[in-house]
Amino acid sequence: MSVLRKSAFVRIVAHAALCVAFCGGFLTVDCSASSQATPAAAQAQPTSRSVGTIKAISGTSITLTTDAGNEVTILLQDTTKLLRLAPGQTSLKEAAPITLAELQVGDRILVGGKLASDGKSVLATSLVAMKKADIVSKQAHEREDWQKHSVGGVVSSVDAATSTILIALPAIGEKKTVTVHVSNTTVLRRYSPDSIKFDDAKVAPLSEIRPGDQLRARGARNVDGSELSAEEIVSGTFRNISGLISSVDPSSSTVTVQDLATKKPVTIKITPDSQLRKLPPATAQRIAARLKGFPADAPTSAASNAGQTATQPTRISSSPGNGSAQGIGGSGGSGRPAGAPAPDLQQAINRIPAATLVDFQKGDAVMLVATEGSPNSAPTAITLLGGVETILEAPNSTTILSAWSLGGAPGGEATAQ
Repeated sequence: MSVLRKSAFVRIVAHAALCVAFCGGFLTVDCSASSQATPAAAQAQPTSRSVGTIKAISGTSITLTTDAGNEVTILLQDTTKLLRLAPGQTSLKEAAPITLAELQVGDRILVGGKLASDGKSVLATSLVAMKKADIVSKQAHEREDWQKHSVGGVVSSVDAATSTILIALPAIGEKKTVTVHVSNTTVLRRYSPDSIKFDDAKVAPLSEIRPGDQLRARGARNVDGSELSAEEIVSGTFRNISGLISSVDPSSSTVTVQDLATKKPVTIKITPDSQLRKLPPATAQRIAARLKGFPADAPTSAASNAGQTATQPTRISSSPGNGSAQGIGGSGGSGRPAGAPAPDLQQAINRIPAATLVDFQKGDAVMLVATEGSPNSAPTAITLLGGVETILEAPNSTTILSAWSLGGAPGGEATAQ
């Protein structure tokens, strides 16, 4: 292979490696632009490129399910370059050779090559693999990092001149804001109108973030938690809906809610990625008390004034990484240690056992966050929360629920995509 051809191959495969990493959901590389190559190098560029997941392996033939949902037969040759990249790696200098025997069903690969004479198969000249086990490990690490080092809320304002975003946290019983600082290295993603999957979030500029959007940022916070230097931000425009269920249709996986704000029925689509929960009565009463201005661990006299029973309710934990059933409250005057950050209701909700659509009935009061939907599709539920009758009687109740759950976004339930 000539020096020129070898150089072109390295550039092409390096670009392919970045695309594999991007399509796996771990990097922010924009793979829409092709590699910059000289005219001579362009002649060496593969005529076909396929990205997806290995469905089957038979001898030197691989059945690839592409990200578009098509199946492609990949034919490996003696000259095919086989390389392995770990999630997060962006350079072929970090890549290691891999053998055909090491490839497995479920691995993600990007294949460059030429169409075979049948016009359907691809004669592979290069294959860059990302092992399924490595992807699962990376996803688990990222979920943990989002849970421990992120904050989410509703965008109050965006200042492009200072590259800052002010968000209002969905805290219970108090108003708190956080200033998010955006730098040149901050990764910004945005959800598509009809998707609740993090993998579907696309790279988008700061200018697309608007007041009223829901946003979650991951990064380092200052001592009092009022500011965060963001490493990554995901945002989207979602709908907050509260009301009574007018009908449930398990066969079509939909629920219709009479929206308290608009007084109109809204049909919501439920998917396997939707997060469904029902609050225990004691938990709902405790949240309602906080919204009405009482401490989370108020004495029973104050609890009675808030509409609670005299029985001390069970607490739910909102501390990241703590799965114990302990309070929204603590020892501070507002029900938690002095100086501690406001509780994140979403993380508390994540620890409640999952519900199913059949657990909801006509007449139930619910709060939910959903996608915007479109003229051709109904909104899709991100979080559907039942058992909220007492909460809806309290002020500002519709502002406490955020969109984020890891089934579709960072910072919540740990379900891998």
